[in-house]
Parts: sequence; structure tokens; C-alpha cells
Amino acid sequence: MRNIHRVVLVISVLVLGCTTKDVPKTEIVCSEVVNSTNINKVSINKINSVEVVLVGELESQIILSGLVDVQSVDSTILIDVRYSSLNNFMKEDLYGDLEKIYLQKSVVNDLKKCSDYLKSIDSSLVLLVYDGVRPRSVQQKMWDVLDLPVHEKIKFVSNPKNGSIHNYGCAVDLTIAKLNGDTLDMGAGYDDIRKIAYPRYESKFLANGLLSLEQVNNRKLLRKVMKKGGFYNIQTEWWHFNRYNRNKAKSLFDIIE
Repeated sequence: MRNIHRVVLVISVLVLGCTTKDVPKTEIVCSEVVNSTNINKVSINKINSVEVVLVGELESQIILSGLVDVQSVDSTILIDVRYSSLNNFMKEDLYGDLEKIYLQKSVVNDLKKCSDYLKSIDSSLVLLVYDGVRPRSVQQKMWDVLDLPVHEKIKFVSNPKNGSIHNYGCAVDLTIAKLNGDTLDMGAGYDDIRKIAYPRYESKFLANGLLSLEQVNNRKLLRKVMKKGGFYNIQTEWWHFNRYNRNKAKSLFDIIE
């Protein structure tokens, strides 16, 4: 059997001259092998034995910036792209056609270390990711909509003028789930802006009975697992983990606008 190169062509809807609603989300498989290093030199009509995946403008921008689909590196990681649905604090689909989670390649590789470590602790558990790279344009919408004083707002949404670590593809929002997708109880939902979602107040809420020991231990397990890959939690969101600080991310990568 011949060794077939798998090449993904990023075709922007702007190039195609149509909207993604006009393009079926299918893969087109042809019949002749094309070396991926020469892919830009080959016209589409001559490409054979190559998977052609049609993606939207936002996803095209993300892929061309070098970011990687999390599930392409670890297929056991589950995803629930909240900002590509109405199930988020803004009640608005902010990502449109984007239905995958992307991060910088090095960050994805470190996330896989976390995933492997979790499975070594308990093979019935997996990571479930809500958000990865977040374009600054989306960050601006969140900033504008969140009706809080600035000193409170920055606890949940970084000021777009400064750029957030999500904007660089170096932060991830996630939880732990069972193999069937049921998430562990963390005592507060994703994007919950109440103080009960703050890791810094866990002892207080445990003491007054508003958080159970099981809920706190689930959060501690998530932090333990993420630490294995070099991620660190922030003190106002149990689900948010950074791989690098802003200055380091800025020195390594370009911001995704």
C-alpha cells in the first residue's frame, strides 16, 4: 500500500467567494499523492489523494498563524466550544463556524502531558475543554458587554488593549469529565462570575457549607493535573489555566486579532 500524505488545505471563504453556509462541511478525497512541502505550487485541480478541508475565515486565520487543533494531538480530550454556541455568559455565538479548540503547538503538547497524567490517575476521567485561543476581536466584545466596574471586570476578561493570554493561544478553559462527557461537580459552572467560583475563597465556602469537600477536591485534582504540564490557575476562575504569563506569550507568539 502506498504511503499517502495527509495534507489539509486551508481555503478561506473569501477566496471561494461564498459563505460557509454555502459550503458543505465535508472532506474531499482525491487520488494522487502530493508532497505537502510542495502544496503551494500545485493547483487545486491537480491535487489527488489529499484531504481538502473547507474552513471559515476565522479558522483559516488561526491555522495559518500556526496554531494546532487540540484533538489532532490527543483525541481523548473532549471539547465543548461554548463561544460557538448560545450557552455562554453573553448568550451569543461569538465564534460562528469555529467548532474546534486551537492552541499554540507547544501548549497543546503540554496539555497532552496533563491529559496523560489524569488518565494515569484515573482511566475513567478525561479533560474537557471549553475555550483555547480567543481572537482579540472577540475579547473586545466580551469587554464591552460585561457590565461591571473596570476593577471587577478585569478579574474575568482581560482588557483587550493589553491583550489576554487567550489571545495568544496560551491559555485554556477546561474541566474534568467522565468518559461519557458528564463533568465533575466543581461547585460553580463555567463562566460563573460569583465568588464561589474563585479558587481563593474555597476554604471559606467549604467552611460555611456552600462548597462540599468533593467539589473542592475536584478542583484540586484539576489544578494538580494541569500543573504537570506547566499550567497555572488564576484565583478568580477555577477553569482558567495559563501556560505562560503575558510577557512570555508576547515574546514567543503573535496575537490573534
